Amino acid sequence: MNFALKPYAISVQDYLDGEPQSLVRHEYLSGQVHAMAGSSARHNRICLNIAFHLRAATRCTPCAVFISDMKLYIAHQDSFYYPDVMTTCHPLDTQSLYKEHPGLVAEVLSPSTDVIDRREKLIAYRSLPSMCHYLIVWQDECRIEWHNRDTQDRWGVTVLEGTGKMDIALHDLLIPLSLADVYEDINLP
Repeated sequence: MNFALKPYAISVQDYLDGEPQSLVRHEYLSGQVHAMAGSSARHNRICLNIAFHLRAATRCTPCAVFISDMKLYIAHQDSFYYPDVMTTCHPLDTQSLYKEHPGLVAEVLSPSTDVIDRREKLIAYRSLPSMCHYLIVWQDECRIEWHNRDTQDRWGVTVLEGTGKMDIALHDLLIPLSLADVYEDINLP
């Protein structure tokens, strides 16, 4: 006889209560927790570059910019992720431990997260009504895959390489962001 072991599931509340005390961050997917790997110096600097430019553009506005330690809750999937960079301008996004209404999320690819960022998170993030921009950023080459929603609620994708730039419409703002901004002070292989 073959018995399959059922994975142990925890509640959202147990996850939210335990995560602040944990030495390792975990993403939560419908009752299952998954430990997150640490990041490289290059990964961290790219995230900071993106957050720096977004924060500068959103100062004195209702928008807020968060990096890697703020969770994103996707209620209809019962999931929590830790995006590398996230912005929210939504007036109801008042939770202190997580946000639910991002306008932009950026994920910097690493070998351990590449498939998750480009498939699972792409689908999850694009399912959010507030979401307008998802940036998938390579850390080993100067390249960004920019997924953006238009005014007819259709998603398109643009691949930026070399000297590419984008104008990100967020709330009532138009934020210019170039690959030079994202990769400033980054030594690529």
